[in-house]
Amino acid sequence: MTLALILGCAGPTLSPEEAAFFRAVRPWGFILFKRNVETPEQVRALTAALRDTVGRADAPILIDQEGGRVQRMTRPHWPVYPSGRAYLRAGGPEAGPMLARLGARLMAHDLAEVGINVDCAPVLDVPVPGAHDVIGDRAYGTDPAVVAAFGRAVAEGLMAGGVLPVMKHMPGHGRAGADSHHALPVVEASLDDLDAHDFRPFRALADLPMAMSAHVVFRALDPENPATTAATVIREIVRGRIGFDGLLMTDDLSMNALSGSFRDRTAAAFRAGCDIGLHCNGVRAEMEEVAAAAPVLAGEALRRAEAALARLTPAAPAFDPAEARARLDAGLAAAA
Repeated sequence: MTLALILGCAGPTLSPEEAAFFRAVRPWGFILFKRNVETPEQVRALTAALRDTVGRADAPILIDQEGGRVQRMTRPHWPVYPSGRAYLRAGGPEAGPMLARLGARLMAHDLAEVGINVDCAPVLDVPVPGAHDVIGDRAYGTDPAVVAAFGRAVAEGLMAGGVLPVMKHMPGHGRAGADSHHALPVVEASLDDLDAHDFRPFRALADLPMAMSAHVVFRALDPENPATTAATVIREIVRGRIGFDGLLMTDDLSMNALSGSFRDRTAAAFRAGCDIGLHCNGVRAEMEEVAAAAPVLAGEALRRAEAALARLTPAAPAFDPAEARARLDAGLAAAA
């Protein structure tokens, strides 16, 4: 039995209590944050320990490693990577995607070396003027076609390095006027505007294996519920207009955009049609509530989960990270 959850842990090592909890709950996967990351040897030991609790060597272990403001593995043990927008500034819409692919391939190398096999990237949100800067330069640009091209390049770079990409935040966080970590964003745009702008990159990359939902209310789609807990959005937009049949995971269930108890918000996300629930902060009491409301991974969700993991292939052994890093640095420096 596997529970349809991805859970976090509190620190750089598993406590006996955490290990026992994960053995009992058996989540599908885990997610790491800066609090869990110290050295390559420590992260490697942690990912092995997490997988040992569920008895699956291929259990997904996720991280947010976008570059720029969002990179959980960084100096002194790992390189710093540019933001999404920096690739556009460096290479423009023509050469920029090649640089972005190279950066993603290098990040995949870093992640795979320590046992991480899923990266929560690319960001496919398309910011608009006046939106909150929670996305900002994490976005590859402000043109949906440009965002799609860069997103494709990043996804390909990650997969070439043996790491699965997770598109975020479906069906779009670019218009949000608030940071969903702290408040519930409400978007007033019409369905036509959303379809022509926000949904386009996700539609272009709908063949990718995994996506993360947006804790954003779209008044034109559901006047009250954020996309994560809105059945209409998941059924008619994510699965319908966008045409995504991959694994849909929630954004973090502990974010303040969601309301109600952890049990209630978890149940609402699964009722709406999310396949996997994500809880990130490693707080045991919250995880217990989330686990109490989460279903066993089965049916269509299980099919999508298995299909996603089937897309994992080993990285080509011929990759030279030092040479690739030199090429990336040269490409970025040329535009500086």
